[in-house]
Amino acid sequence: MKAAINDPRLGAIHAFAEQNREAILRDITRLVAVPSVESTPAPGAPFGEGPKAALEKALEIAGELGLATHDADGYIGWAETAAIAPAQKFLATITHTDVVPEGNGWDADPYTVRMKDGWLLGRGVADDKGPTILCLYALKYLKESGIPLHYPVRAILGTNEETGMGDVDYYAANFPMPAFCFTPDAEFPVCNGEKGGFSGVIASHPLEGGMIEAFAGGVAHNAVPDRASCTLRVEASRLTALPGVTVEAVGDKTILHAQGKSGHAATPEGTVNAIGLLVRCLLQSGVVTPAETAYLQVLDKLHSATDGAGLGIAADDGLFTPLTIIGGVITMENGVIRQGFDCRYPTNTNAETLTAAMQAACGDAALLEGVSSRVPFYIDANSPAIQTLISTYNEVTGEHKTPFTMGGGTYARHFPYAVSFGPEDTTLAIPEFAGPMHGANEGAPFEKLMQALEIYILALLRLQEIAL
Repeated sequence: MKAAINDPRLGAIHAFAEQNREAILRDITRLVAVPSVESTPAPGAPFGEGPKAALEKALEIAGELGLATHDADGYIGWAETAAIAPAQKFLATITHTDVVPEGNGWDADPYTVRMKDGWLLGRGVADDKGPTILCLYALKYLKESGIPLHYPVRAILGTNEETGMGDVDYYAANFPMPAFCFTPDAEFPVCNGEKGGFSGVIASHPLEGGMIEAFAGGVAHNAVPDRASCTLRVEASRLTALPGVTVEAVGDKTILHAQGKSGHAATPEGTVNAIGLLVRCLLQSGVVTPAETAYLQVLDKLHSATDGAGLGIAADDGLFTPLTIIGGVITMENGVIRQGFDCRYPTNTNAETLTAAMQAACGDAALLEGVSSRVPFYIDANSPAIQTLISTYNEVTGEHKTPFTMGGGTYARHFPYAVSFGPEDTTLAIPEFAGPMHGANEGAPFEKLMQALEIYILALLRLQEIAL
């Protein structure tokens, strides 16, 4: 850790972290080993067997740490320092044990944690299984320290953050809300605002008698796809090859393969959308029908710029970062192509404005389907709990950071008084062997995780000292 540390409690906290270093690594490894992508609902597993198994594993680990646990019908669960009486105020952390699909491009098994040059690699080490284990160990410290807690602490464990947050909706409908909550599902120092969300599908009309036979790409609606393919009823010699696109002749047909660079939909800078590469290749080759061309021109508006300029929806309010939009999963069935999109927008636009602009961009060539939205979320940076978190972070790290807003959507927006609080670090250069959240070779620097544990413990202790 850097700089002078003023809080005398940090000595004991640091010693606890060091004593539990190997156990933390072991338990992150155990949780990552459970594939937990949403799948078909089953009895007791509303989001599929994988998320249910990951929740059970997290609760098993919590029980081993001496914490009381509860499984709320497979929707969500929690561990806590002590039983919480009805109407009693309590603090909470909330993480999620579900993950996005592994996708392509991994150097090794995504569900086997590897350590390389101080980085943990594996699906969920950063988002959000590593932080889940940190929260459980923070509660272990609070329970074992014997320090009287004015507010008991609950570590809530979600199972559906990546694909709908139905887990936290279930929690809100059936269980008491914490007086204050933070989620470690973002970067430090403190995120006190999240952009609005706008998503849906750009669908073609039935493309009967067209040249496109199949179109596929992407693994999650909120991830930039790094691979895509398209099968054409066209000879390969008629295709214009572009960087990132390979042309494969299969008899009198052609299969195009595109290789891009994946990343999170909320931070698409530096990514390369493989679907966009194919769209560009098809349009420049001029081999498809007028109806297909018209539809692909709409998709080109989507893929031409991640700030929405191509669709006429660019927006920047000076409070949040500018609007972003990406095309996620694309499919083709019964002659209809459907391109999903994920947009994160600031406060100077809204879902109605975005819908109207995108319908205008579609014109007669495409249809807008399945549109859903969420409004921007913001908590005053000067509120007592947020000031407690930011001062704790700065003291432990020796930095002088201030709260920020972001494009990502977290559980925080589902609670009356909540923020996201690390431990990601977007200023840290990712080595070539590692990748970002939602990408191949997802990585997290282990020392940053260990430092985050100390920050969380001290923050939870300091939150005991303010009125909530």
